[in-house]
Amino acid sequence: MSTSRTKAIIVCVNCLSRNYTFNKSTMNNSERLEIKKFCPTCNMHVLHKETR
Repeated sequence: MSTSRTKAIIVCVNCLSRNYTFNKSTMNNSERLEIKKFCPTCNMHVLHKETR
C-alpha cells in the first residue's frame, strides 16, 4: 500500500522563518497551503505559506 504524502514546510510571510512542517497528501490537494499561524520570531499570528 503506497501513499502519496510529501513533507511540506511552512514559511512566515513577514520574517521568512521556517516554523512548521507537516505531511501533505498530494492526491487530495495540489495547490499551496496558506494558514494564519503563530510565529515565535514575530511573536504574533501571521500568514504562513507553503514552500516547494
